[in-house]
Amino acid sequence: MKTKRPLILVTNDDGITAPGIATLVDVMKTLGDVVVVAPDKPQSGMGHAITINSTLRINKVNIYGVKEEYSCTGTPVDCVKIAINKILKCKPDLVVSGINHGSNMSINVIYSGTMSAAVEGAIEGVPSIGFSLMNESIDADFSASKKIVKIIAKQVLENGLPKGVCLNVNIPKVKSDKIKGIKVCRQAKANWIEELDERKDPSGKSYFWLTGRFENYDKGKKDTDVWALENQYVSIVPTQFDLTAYDSIKIIAKWKF
Repeated sequence: MKTKRPLILVTNDDGITAPGIATLVDVMKTLGDVVVVAPDKPQSGMGHAITINSTLRINKVNIYGVKEEYSCTGTPVDCVKIAINKILKCKPDLVVSGINHGSNMSINVIYSGTMSAAVEGAIEGVPSIGFSLMNESIDADFSASKKIVKIIAKQVLENGLPKGVCLNVNIPKVKSDKIKGIKVCRQAKANWIEELDERKDPSGKSYFWLTGRFENYDKGKKDTDVWALENQYVSIVPTQFDLTAYDSIKIIAKWKF
């Protein structure tokens, strides 16, 4: 009796023609039947944004030779929503997002379109993974990522994930033989110390360019994603969409309202 292949939804935030998603599709084709629904242009830093004040369009394409492929005018979260509710008309067995060109470690998960697509998959009750490589170059070498992606995706297909949880996977910028292993860890406490660089356009009007530096407050702590990546490990952070600060409920409840 022929075993039914898993149905895998692939998306990203760098756009449907980005090298990272091409690598992800190549790997997923070895694991199941692939449907691609991805933004028609880069959508980095969109977080969990959705399109509500303009039209949302999809266009059928043929880039990767898989079951179905669509470019979408919306955000990564839009892509997951429209894929599940209109294109597939069912829930896939797995949602994978990426491979992002650049890290989504620590606080970056909040801003990441890549991870928001994975979180949306988790909201829909589908096991989901966001993959990122610590290399922002359009010419990034994704060869080391292929083995890692396949190992982790196979584990999720076989074992599932806890309800409401997706995985944030970051891969260090090293050759495959230099990766020391895979660490399941926590998100480091860190944030961006931001500055708005004020500049002048040719007409003399001000505009602003966001700059800043990354500040890690968990420096040296070996249970964090930042430490893992700095030490040439792949980091896996189980991530949830429930943002409730449970430890604070009893404290706030004692206030006199």
